[in-house]
Amino acid sequence: MADAGAAVAAYLVAWAWLGMEVLTDPALWFGALAAGAAVILRATGSVLRRNPRFSTPADRVTLGRAAIVACCAAMTVVGLAAGADAGAAVRAGEVVVLGTTALLLDAVDGRVARFTGSATAEGSRLDSDTDAALVLVLSCAGAGRFGPWPLAIGLMYYAFLAAACFRPSLRKPLPSSTVRKVIGATQPAALLFALLPGVPAWLGAVVLGAALGLLIYSFGRDVLELERLRRASPGVESGSPARCAGTPAGR
Repeated sequence: MADAGAAVAAYLVAWAWLGMEVLTDPALWFGALAAGAAVILRATGSVLRRNPRFSTPADRVTLGRAAIVACCAAMTVVGLAAGADAGAAVRAGEVVVLGTTALLLDAVDGRVARFTGSATAEGSRLDSDTDAALVLVLSCAGAGRFGPWPLAIGLMYYAFLAAACFRPSLRKPLPSSTVRKVIGATQPAALLFALLPGVPAWLGAVVLGAALGLLIYSFGRDVLELERLRRASPGVESGSPARCAGTPAGR
């Protein structure tokens, strides 16, 4: 409870500071607040739903990263509302800074989990969900610049989870894959590059198109692999989907 409350409080305090520039538009301020709240409440909710309830040092790092992603989501809403006005580049720069910070911290919680011996399946799912939230937020920011098609990058993880509700074979854990990890890490990196102020639109679109193609390949390959595993062990249909944007859950 304390860790979840601290994560929510950290987001609220950070947004109270970051959002001061849009206080003159209450509707936008509260809309951005709600976007970030959706991110942080999903993360804290995954901790509070654990039975028995617990959190680890690695979970605390991930919750802190989720608070940063929540701030990134709020600033993305502000940037989308700004459109092409003079402050759009500033908002894009803020999104890139927050997103880059969250991406770099992705390597920290895994190291903390291994150093403290606190790696858990629940922590892995929290880590994966936070990764997915970051990619979705960045893809929304990308849609504001390149049109709706970059949303496919952020929505693919959630489409996979939705498909797993109807196809039990997609719930099986996948063997670790370096290719999958590299492709997964490519997605937020590509989005952050494309969002950098000063990057030509055509270059950003090429980078995002390549990243999307790799992601489709990764998900397609893994779906085929899961179907092969189902045929190899037809009596096993249980499990829980835990992957993010082409990367397996796990620290």
